[in-house]
Amino acid sequence: MSDAVEQARAAAAAAKAAADEARRLADEAAARAEELAAALAAASRDQTEAPSVTGTAPAPAPSTAVSGGDAASATTGPGGTTSGTDAAPPGSGTQGVPADVTGPLSADAVAAVRDGYRVDGSALELGALVNGDALPDVQVRIPLGMLNRHGLVAGATGTGKTRTLQVLAEQIAANGVPVFAADVKGDLSGLAVPGSGSEKLLARTAGIGQDWKAVASEAEFYSLGGQGTGVPIRATVSGFGPLLLAKVLGLNETQESSLGLVFHYAEQAGLPLVDLSDLRSVLTFLTSDAGKAELAELGGLSKQTAGVILRELITFADQGADQFFGEPEIDTREFLRTASDGRGVVSLLEVPGVQDQPQVFSTFLMWLLADLFNELPEVGDQDKPELVFFFDEAHLLFSGASEDFTEQIVRTVRLIRSKGVGIFFVTQTPKDVPNDVLAQLGSRIQHQLRAHTPDDAKALRATVSTYPTSDYDLGEVLTSLATGEAVVTVMNEKGAPTPVAWTRLRAPEGSMEPMPAADLEARVQASPLLATYGTRLDPDSAYEMLARRMEAAAAEAAAADAEKAAAAAAAEAEKEAARVAAAAAKEAAAAAKAAAAKERQEERDRSAAQREYERAQREFERAERAAEARRTKRSSPRRTTSTRSAGDPLSDLLGSGLGRTIAKEVVQGIFSTLRRRR
Repeated sequence: MSDAVEQARAAAAAAKAAADEARRLADEAAARAEELAAALAAASRDQTEAPSVTGTAPAPAPSTAVSGGDAASATTGPGGTTSGTDAAPPGSGTQGVPADVTGPLSADAVAAVRDGYRVDGSALELGALVNGDALPDVQVRIPLGMLNRHGLVAGATGTGKTRTLQVLAEQIAANGVPVFAADVKGDLSGLAVPGSGSEKLLARTAGIGQDWKAVASEAEFYSLGGQGTGVPIRATVSGFGPLLLAKVLGLNETQESSLGLVFHYAEQAGLPLVDLSDLRSVLTFLTSDAGKAELAELGGLSKQTAGVILRELITFADQGADQFFGEPEIDTREFLRTASDGRGVVSLLEVPGVQDQPQVFSTFLMWLLADLFNELPEVGDQDKPELVFFFDEAHLLFSGASEDFTEQIVRTVRLIRSKGVGIFFVTQTPKDVPNDVLAQLGSRIQHQLRAHTPDDAKALRATVSTYPTSDYDLGEVLTSLATGEAVVTVMNEKGAPTPVAWTRLRAPEGSMEPMPAADLEARVQASPLLATYGTRLDPDSAYEMLARRMEAAAAEAAAADAEKAAAAAAAEAEKEAARVAAAAAKEAAAAAKAAAAKERQEERDRSAAQREYERAQREFERAERAAEARRTKRSSPRRTTSTRSAGDPLSDLLGSGLGRTIAKEVVQGIFSTLRRRR
C-alpha cells in the first residue's frame, strides 16, 4: 500500500514538473511572439515615417508601461530606487527586445537579465542593460538588503569608478542608510551640491531610463588629524592597536611581536598610549637601565628591535602621522547618523595627500572598520544595512600586507556583515584584493580593463575567471567598455548571483565637480561636531607618567650618588685625618726624639760643665790651699822667703790680689753658664 502511495506521489511530482516546464516554454513562446509583434510594429512604423525622417531615431522616452505582462506599474522609491517590474519605452513591445538583436546577447539572454534583476523590495538603480544599444526597459539593480554582502567596484583609471561610487552613495543615503567614503581626489564633495543638467547629460540619462533630477545629499566632511578641510578624525595609539601599527610601519614578524609586547606592558602598567610620543617613551624606558627588567619574564625587548621601531616611528611622525594620533578620539558612531528628513548622512574623509601616506590612509580605514565591529551590536540580515563603507584605493591596504594582517581583514569583512555594515572595495583590478576577501564580495561592478602589457593581460584573464558563466566574451567586453559602463553581477534578494550584465550606469544627481573651497570651509565651520573634535587635547599619558617616573628615578639616583659621594668623602676625610695624624705622630715622635737627643746632649753638656766646674773648684780649692799655705809662710819671713824662693809662679799669681780676682771671675763664669743651661 505504501509503495503505491509513493509511486503516486512520484508520478504527481513528475506531472507537476512537466506542467511547470510546459508553462515555462509557453511563457517563452509568448514572449517571443510579443517580441516579434513589437518588431513588426516598429518596422511598420519606420516604413510609415521614412519619407520624413533621416538619420537615427531619437532615444525612446521612459514610460510607465509594464513589461512581462504584469498588471502593476513600476514604483519609484527615494533617490531613484525602484521596486517592482521594469518599465519599457512606448512602441518597444512588452519585453523591449527586437527580433533582430545586434548585441552579444540573444533575446532569451536579455529576458534572463531582466528577470534576474527584478527586485520586489527597495533597490539601488545601477543603470540599463547594454546589448548593442542601451535597453532602458532592462534595468540593473542591487537589492538594498544585499548591500551588507559587500561589493567591488573596479576598473582602470578614468573609467568612471568615482562616478559609480557617487551614484551608489547618493542612492544609499536617499534610502536612509549612512555612508562613509574617502574622497581621495576631492571629487566626491560635489554630491552635497545639486548637479547641473546639461543637454548631453539629459540625453544620456533618458537613453537609459533615468528620470534625472538635481539633488544634493546631506554630507559631513572630515580630515585625518586636521590635515585638510574637515572635522579632525583622531585615534589613540592604544585604540589603533599593534597589528595595524606594525603594518603601517612595515615591521617584520619579530618586530611586530615585540611591538605587541610593548602594548601589553603599557596596558598592564597603566600607561595610556595616546600619541606617538607615548609609544616612543615606553620603548625608550623599556630599553633603559631602569626599565629593561620590566619585560625580563616576558622575553625581554632587544635594543636592536626597539631601535628599528623607534626609527620607523620617527619617519612615520615626519610624514604627518603624529597629527592623526591623539585625543579626542573619534566616536565611530558619528558615522551612523541620519538627517532630520530621514536621509542617511554621507561622511566624506578628505585625504588629499594619500599618495604620500598610502599606508596611513588605508590602515586608518581598516581601523574604522575594526572599531565599528567592536562597537556595533549583532543585527543579522535586515531590510537595509546600518552603514555602507566605501574603501577607495583598496590596493593600498593589501600592498605588502602580512599574513596576520590579511587574516584580520578577512575576518572583519566576513563577520561585520552581521553588524549590518556593508563594505565596497574600490580599486583598479580584482587581483588587488586577496582571494579570501574577494570571495566575500557579493556585488561586482567592473569598469573597463586595459590589456596593454603582459601583466595587464594576465590580470584580465584572472578577472574573467571570477565571473559566473555568461553569453559574453568577457575578455573582449571588459576591454571595450566605454566610460560610464561596467560589467555587473550582484546578489538577488534570495542571495543567488544575478546574470552578468553589460550596464550603462546612471549619472549622479549631485554635482560632479568638487565643492568650492569657500563653501566647503563654511560647511565645516558650521558643523556641530567641530566643538567636540576640533581642538586637540593633551591628557596625562605614558609620556608624562614616565617622565615623572624617570625624574623621580633620576632624583633617587642623584640622592644615592650624593650619599655615595658623601660616604666616599667621609672615607677620604678619615683617610686624610689618619694620614695627617700619622704624619703628626711621626713628626711628634721625631720632635720627641730630637728633644730627647737634645736633652741628652744638654745633659752631657751639663755633666761636662759640672765636671769642668768641679775640676775648676778643685783647682780653686787647691789654689786657695796653696795661697793659704803661702800666707802662712809669709807670716814667717823665713818660710816666706824660702817659699818664694822656691820659684812657684802659679802660687804667686793666686796669692796676689790680681790672682784672686781672676779666680773669682772664672768661678762666676762657670756658675753663670750652668744657670743659663738649666
